[in-house]
Amino acid sequence: MTIREITRIDLHMHSTVSDGTDAPEEILIRVREAGIGLFSITDHDAMSECARIRSLLAPGDPVFLNGVEFSCRDREGKYHILGYGFDPGGISMRDVVEKGHRLRMEKAAERLDRLRTEFGFSFPEEEIRRLMALNNPGKPHIGNLMVKYGYAENREAAIREYIDRVKTQAEYIRPEEAIEGILRGGGIPVLAHPPFGSGRDAICGVDLDRRLRRLMDFGLRGLEGFYSGYTPQMTGEMLSLAEKYGLYVTAGSDYHGRNKQVILGDTHFDPAQKIPDGLRRFLEDVRLG
Repeated sequence: MTIREITRIDLHMHSTVSDGTDAPEEILIRVREAGIGLFSITDHDAMSECARIRSLLAPGDPVFLNGVEFSCRDREGKYHILGYGFDPGGISMRDVVEKGHRLRMEKAAERLDRLRTEFGFSFPEEEIRRLMALNNPGKPHIGNLMVKYGYAENREAAIREYIDRVKTQAEYIRPEEAIEGILRGGGIPVLAHPPFGSGRDAICGVDLDRRLRRLMDFGLRGLEGFYSGYTPQMTGEMLSLAEKYGLYVTAGSDYHGRNKQVILGDTHFDPAQKIPDGLRRFLEDVRLG
């Protein structure tokens, strides 16, 4: 894809394959309606949505880019690593996805157990079976369940006041594992929303620079330069860092349907403005097949 083909882009969305509320098929409809020309669904630790979307694409549809988002952690903190343009049939990607899925299922079960033992929150067995039958149950699913049974006023309060307070197992995908898997799968690893990598406290300045250089040592090749949650100052810092280190730039909304107050396509990227070099190179180099 070349820069001349760009209209609107959104390279960061979540479907029911992870913690979104729209099925992949519904996201495709919304993308068409929004006039987005290039999109990717980046479900957490999953890539089955890639084949589902490709089976539905018709001539004249927006261009779809294979995507994934790995939830990572190591001694330095938390990271969300996006992968684009990889081969979903490759063993390297499959290995990382399978590990991420296993850890996510174990964490969901442990969260339910700890909510019961620490706060006395219990749910009918039928509800637990339904939750654990999901592709990748996460905090929003458990939060919705807590609201349903009166343990919290809303999902955000459930996560903030209870779910985030319970400690779970220490095993995570390490960032170097995710980056290596994406690279070996022929894809481009990108750091999602870098200022918000370790939770609610924003990372900036020398701390962000150091974190980025560390991930580059593992093979990181890009960062999310445009994002729905950025201030103009954050966007400027991301683009400066991308230029400083010759990194690719991407743009994403982090759309989750009803699980987040984010509008599909809201990336703060305006294609009518000057296109940053990192985004230009990404669009020219990424594999769309």
